[in-house]
Amino acid sequence: MKKKRRVTEKKIKKKVAKKISHTRKPQELSLEKWQVLLRKQIATEQRFRMKNIGSHDIFSDFHVTNPVTGKTYRVAIGGEALGMNYCSCPDFAINTLGTCKHIESALNKLHRKKGGKKALREGTQWNYSVVTLRYGIKRRVEFSLGKEASAKLKELVAQFFDEDLFLTEQGFRLFDRFAKQVEALDDEVRYHQDALELVANVRDSELREKRIKEMFSKGIAGPQWKSLLKTNLYSYQREGVLFAASAGRCLIADEMGLGKTIQAIAASEVMAKSFGVEKVLIVCPTSLKYQWKREIEKFTTRSVQIVEGTLLKRHRQYEEKSFFKIVNYDVIHRDMAAISEWGPDLVILDEAQRIKNWQTRRAQSVKQLKSPYAIVLTGTPLENRLEELHSIVGFIDQHHLGPLFRFIDSHQKVNEEGKLIGYRNLHNLGTSLNSIMVRRRRDDVLKQLPGRIDKNYFVKMTTEQIDVHEENQAIVARLVAKWKRCHFLTEQERQRLMICLQNIRMVCDNTYLLDQSTMHGNKINELETQLEEIFENPDTKIVIFSQWLRMMELVSAMLNVNGWKYAFLNGGVPSAKRGELIKTFHEDPDCRVFLSTEAGGVGLNLQNANIVINMDMPWNPAVLEQRVGRVHRIGQKHPVRVINFISECGIEHGMLSLLKFKSSMFSGVLDKGDNEVFMGTSKFNKFMQTIEKASESTEAKVNVEAVQEEDISSREEITKKTEAGGQERKLSMDGLSSGRDTLKTILQMGASFLENLGRSVDDSKEDEEKKKSAECGTSVKPAGIRFQIDESTGQKMLQIPMPDEKSLKQLTQTLEGFLDVLRK
Repeated sequence: MKKKRRVTEKKIKKKVAKKISHTRKPQELSLEKWQVLLRKQIATEQRFRMKNIGSHDIFSDFHVTNPVTGKTYRVAIGGEALGMNYCSCPDFAINTLGTCKHIESALNKLHRKKGGKKALREGTQWNYSVVTLRYGIKRRVEFSLGKEASAKLKELVAQFFDEDLFLTEQGFRLFDRFAKQVEALDDEVRYHQDALELVANVRDSELREKRIKEMFSKGIAGPQWKSLLKTNLYSYQREGVLFAASAGRCLIADEMGLGKTIQAIAASEVMAKSFGVEKVLIVCPTSLKYQWKREIEKFTTRSVQIVEGTLLKRHRQYEEKSFFKIVNYDVIHRDMAAISEWGPDLVILDEAQRIKNWQTRRAQSVKQLKSPYAIVLTGTPLENRLEELHSIVGFIDQHHLGPLFRFIDSHQKVNEEGKLIGYRNLHNLGTSLNSIMVRRRRDDVLKQLPGRIDKNYFVKMTTEQIDVHEENQAIVARLVAKWKRCHFLTEQERQRLMICLQNIRMVCDNTYLLDQSTMHGNKINELETQLEEIFENPDTKIVIFSQWLRMMELVSAMLNVNGWKYAFLNGGVPSAKRGELIKTFHEDPDCRVFLSTEAGGVGLNLQNANIVINMDMPWNPAVLEQRVGRVHRIGQKHPVRVINFISECGIEHGMLSLLKFKSSMFSGVLDKGDNEVFMGTSKFNKFMQTIEKASESTEAKVNVEAVQEEDISSREEITKKTEAGGQERKLSMDGLSSGRDTLKTILQMGASFLENLGRSVDDSKEDEEKKKSAECGTSVKPAGIRFQIDESTGQKMLQIPMPDEKSLKQLTQTLEGFLDVLRK
């Protein structure tokens, strides 16, 4: 007996030791078998608690609790075969496998009961009949006949269900009639809630389409459009409104600037008049809350309330009566209880790419929002990976694209090592989205949009920039060399790589971004030259973007010296004041420039400008289009010029080629581009290869193919100016030596002093950018002005270092010149 027990224990240990990979499917297993075994494996690893809440020992309902999350789900057991059981967890609802880890845990425990294996293997048939939902690739309503089902019930079922006892298409329409006739019989028939919900959804969808067709019998040409909003909609916008209202839950994925906001507002009006919608929740980034409020008040007569403030204050605001309530993504998790109690009829998600990563708490919280209707707005539902699209569509309909594992298997291409090398069947994916997504490109409505002209200006880096560039590039080169040898980098090395790459990108703008005691870079000078020419037209307004706040500080310093008025939006501006900045830029003719970090890259309407200047190129092409889309959008009355400043010897060239794959994938899925996209190697390998190419030399030649839209004449003009001017003009701490009068120079120096003084007051905060630079080996000098404690007296003093001899001499000459002017 002991020997036999030892053998059994060895077999068990052998089985447990051979774990199934969560990320790579074994070749000998089918996709479905692999996923089922994964759930069985998790069920044995985690100790789920189970409580019988029914009357039978085996075939009953159970509460199964996950000890890690504390969540409890209802599990109904009917047998061990797939599809005979039910669980209320989200995974069971969408995985199409007919099982989940909670069911498998329950089966494990029930197998150990006396007679449990035999009973589960044979399954059971209830005395009563039941209408259930069969989960699979397609959800179907199923009728299960009980042991005591009468002949009359069987005859009635045959009228509404097919020979396999699945509800027919006509059965969905007449389901209420079926339920009434069942009541007249003596048979006991039970209905599962998920089955009734599917029947209701199908019937509601047909009813919506019917009512919309009746209300807008003439389509986009009907008279109803004149009174819908206090503005006229373009034809394609009317089509989008009708699509959203008919679908009930949909994705409006029009390209940037085509008026997704106004379509959502108009669809809300249609739903209010057709379906009785009374409460609309708008979820958007913080920077856009007042923009939404402004447009709602401009185009409708509906009440609108911005939900903000403390938790208690926000909860009270949900209780107040208003048609629209506007809230930002970051508070959804904390406000979930109050939102659920308020019960919105329609949820609008703006800039929905914020939930593209389903693993984040933000995405998981938003997906818990419940409402009959939903409109998702984003011009970039796919930026980097197909999983992002799956996550966004999951909010609209979690069943539409099926489970993630099946979705990935259908569209990903991997090599023999299981590494991602590309995507496939993108056209099929786009077609499958037709019922829930509407997308128009600018090219589709070009006649209704003004023109757009893109120009790339290539700017040479200074010697100081190149030194920092090469210092960080040397570290990148060593890491790339290791990757080429081993095809592996540790997590610490990857972080170090990203820090150095960020330093290289930043120094392409100016050394000031890494070291505030230096100011070396030509982009500010080139921007100043461009603005001087642009401002010759008194009606022109410009929007300037940069990813880096410190770059915008340099731009603002240059604007101050020239006396050019501007508005400055960044992440530090409170949301309540952002609307004032936008209003100033719209209404003040003297405010010619709008400065923005990525905080203004999405959602803002700045179509009163007609020039967009990008001081640096973003890593993602979708971000670049988001920036331009703030100006090149419906309402724009002038051609739009887009100016991109690109460092000739920097990593920005490498980014242009890196982004080519992302753009192609985006086009293939959403814009009917190439059906298959190949990366050549895994995504990380492709990334490393691009970095290798970008970091080979600071004197890399321009990639003609990547910049084919560049205005060659403009580039040559800049190059001539640079060569003719000799040494580049530098924006430095000892003055902006750009040929300005001495008064401006002195004022700039004073402003620089006060700016540094202000930073010193808040010396408790660490400078993250300097910290990252130090980790990567880049020398970073501390701020020149700082507080210091006198050890002898304990008195706090302000320490201001004297400038070097050259700067001091220049300052003295400048002051003497200024005094001479005053004497005259």
